[in-house]
Amino acid sequence: MLDTTVTLAQGLNDVTLAQGWIQTGTGLGTDIKSLIFDVAIPVLCGIFVVVVGWKTKAPGPTIMACIFAAVVWGLSANMGALKNKTTEDIVQYQGGPNAVRSDQ
Repeated sequence: MLDTTVTLAQGLNDVTLAQGWIQTGTGLGTDIKSLIFDVAIPVLCGIFVVVVGWKTKAPGPTIMACIFAAVVWGLSANMGALKNKTTEDIVQYQGGPNAVRSDQ
C-alpha cells in the first residue's frame, strides 16, 4: 500500500500528496468558469449581434439578435440565482412545505 502523506519537519505537518493538486484544479476550474460566464459569453453575444446586423443589414433580424443575446447574457449573468431553482422545483413537486394539494 502506498503512503499518501508526507511528513515535513519531523512530523509537524502531515500533508496529503493530492491536496495541492486538488486545490490547484479547483482554483483553475473556478477561474475558467468565471472567465466563461463573465467574459466569453458577453463577448460572443456581442459578436453575434454584430455579425447578424452586418450580414442582414436589416433592422428586424438585428433587433431579434439583440433580444436573443440579451436573454443568453442575462441567464448566464444570473447563474448564481438560478442554480438552485431546479432543486427547489423538484422538492416542491415531491410535496415540499409549500405544495398545494388538490385533495385538501
